[in-house]
Amino acid sequence: MKAIAIEQQGPGYRLRLRETPDPVPGAGEILIRVAGAGLNRADLLQARGLYPPPPGASDILGLEVSGVVAALGAGVTEWAVGARVCALLPGGGYAERAVADAGSVLPVPEDMPLVDAAGLPEAAFTAWTNIMDTGRLAAGETLLVHGGTSGIGSLAIQIFAARGIRVFTTVGSDDKCAAARALGAARAINHRTEDFVAAVKDETGGRGVDVILDMVGGGYVQRNIRAAAPCGRIVNIAYQDGFRTEVDFGPVLLKRLTLAATTLRGRSPAEKRAIRDALRHQVWPLLGSGERAEARIKPVIDRVFPLAEAGAAHAALTRGGHVGKILLSLAAPDG
Repeated sequence: MKAIAIEQQGPGYRLRLRETPDPVPGAGEILIRVAGAGLNRADLLQARGLYPPPPGASDILGLEVSGVVAALGAGVTEWAVGARVCALLPGGGYAERAVADAGSVLPVPEDMPLVDAAGLPEAAFTAWTNIMDTGRLAAGETLLVHGGTSGIGSLAIQIFAARGIRVFTTVGSDDKCAAARALGAARAINHRTEDFVAAVKDETGGRGVDVILDMVGGGYVQRNIRAAAPCGRIVNIAYQDGFRTEVDFGPVLLKRLTLAATTLRGRSPAEKRAIRDALRHQVWPLLGSGERAEARIKPVIDRVFPLAEAGAAHAALTRGGHVGKILLSLAAPDG
């Protein structure tokens, strides 16, 4: 099969299309003929040599794909060959075929373009487990999502707005504010021209927000503490502004806050299956192109590159400015 290889791993890495042996599904796994693969910042880090794959995972980039089930490993009974699926992977997505644990696979609605569905798994798994499991968001509470027009942010806004949550978000331009509001954000804050702490305090009568999903870190850590409501939960999934900062923990103590940080890639198959099951029950019924009355959630796709142009796709992700996901496309396996 054709797959993307990393050449000269490090700051000046290059991505090249190469031939590599097809993967073989083991017990409890499925083989997917890939239609689309989602890009994530973890891919950039891996290509630079800063984020190695977990033990036993493919060294090919790519943490999420969509496509058609091509073969079943021993013991798999919940999927059938030919099914339209998307899947969370520990690696291996930038390729014509990829292996996924059966418990990390979700169906793709018939009214959704198969390639577009590659933008769902990483964002959906990440948003749900961090906001619901770690953040313990409850009905009637408020949520602040930093980076609301990122792949994760754009899906998180839709999921939790559809569940009746008041969602606030930070973005980097007025155009992105408009995009975030269209996704369901109750308040979109241009962090270049507004103070998000003051904005959310104003929106909540001075109380602050109950759950904060942050991928910035650095200087945002103290500001998140200021923006949080009493007994609030702040969950970091990345530290794009840096891992180190000076923090005054006094407000953490006085407001009884919880600070958490999590990753997804290295979790066990059982943990990922539990997240998958929650998504299938709570989120997937609302998924679709919008043609069905109940369909209120869909992946937001910024650009799609052919697999062979993975290097250009990485450059676009690095530059930023996109709204939603950047994807790689392969020939549609179902026609």
